[in-house]
Amino acid sequence: MELNSIQPADGAKHYKRRVGRGIGSGIGKTAGRGHKGQKSRAGGYHKVGFEGGQMPLQRRLPKRGFKSTTLKYNAEVTLTSLEKLGAAEVDMLTLKAAGLVKEMARVVKVINTGKITIAVKLNGIGATAGAKAALEAVGGSVA
Repeated sequence: MELNSIQPADGAKHYKRRVGRGIGSGIGKTAGRGHKGQKSRAGGYHKVGFEGGQMPLQRRLPKRGFKSTTLKYNAEVTLTSLEKLGAAEVDMLTLKAAGLVKEMARVVKVINTGKITIAVKLNGIGATAGAKAALEAVGGSVA
């Protein structure tokens, strides 16, 4: 290989079409912009959502809803997943290490989904009323 023989890979370079350069180019005169109107002018265009002066759709519709920014720090764990984990004591670090909750999670709550047969002690983790009853029924506890 020599420096003067290096070439770009096939397909890496694209032919840039030159518009508005005469009849012979096949794309002269209006250069693919059609005749007259705002879109044919240099610098003539509109912002996203502009509807020619009519009230745009996103402004006609009412504002609705709210998405909390703190939701990403909350996590839920089911009784079934605690059963599969099989640990006697469960805390936040155990759940993060097992991949049951995301690393960003700050608040974890056990929900009453599925069944549990082993006694599990929860440290620093909340539980719904139904989940707490199910845990205590098999000898577990919520601290």
